[in-house]
Amino acid sequence: MTSRLLLCLLLTSSVAAQADESAVAVFAGGCFWCMESDFEPRDGVLDVVSGFTGGTLKNPTYAGDHTGHFEAVKITYDPAIVSYDALLHDFWRSIDPFDNSGQFCDKGFSYRSAIFVATAEERTLAEASLAQVQQRFGDQAVATEIRDAGQFWPVEEYHQDYYLKNPVRYKYYRWRCGRDQRLEQLWGSKATPKS
Repeated sequence: MTSRLLLCLLLTSSVAAQADESAVAVFAGGCFWCMESDFEPRDGVLDVVSGFTGGTLKNPTYAGDHTGHFEAVKITYDPAIVSYDALLHDFWRSIDPFDNSGQFCDKGFSYRSAIFVATAEERTLAEASLAQVQQRFGDQAVATEIRDAGQFWPVEEYHQDYYLKNPVRYKYYRWRCGRDQRLEQLWGSKATPKS
């Protein structure tokens, strides 16, 4: 094999390896159906999985017990296309950061909002984004927490991509829950576009 051919193969495999690199962000913002529909259309987002995180209970399920866990989404993304910081920007504009009892019509611990950070860099970016939200809204206390990432448990399959599998029911639920109305009240035209 010639050195030129070998160099070409090495460069090709290096480019392919870089293309395969992805990162993960985990956010809780109330109903995971809504979080999925908000993030899946985003350029650079490769996959969004609904599930539970933040608690100690193993193998939580929606139909069974998920005590102590947040409803959350695990977003796999291509950092060459969309940054973690950009995802944080979208996250804040898809939640009500002041509601400590849940999100929109969904109340209870599992519906509270949180950012789950896996690295020191993610924590720094999350804290900076939280400070920006606090600055924007003045004296209102932000209830959204920043927590260390832990085990993520995907929810049962019938909850995955619910907004695609059941579009009429999903749209009715979202409207009835008042999510978009509250987001527009908080963020105006800067609210995350809804699918």
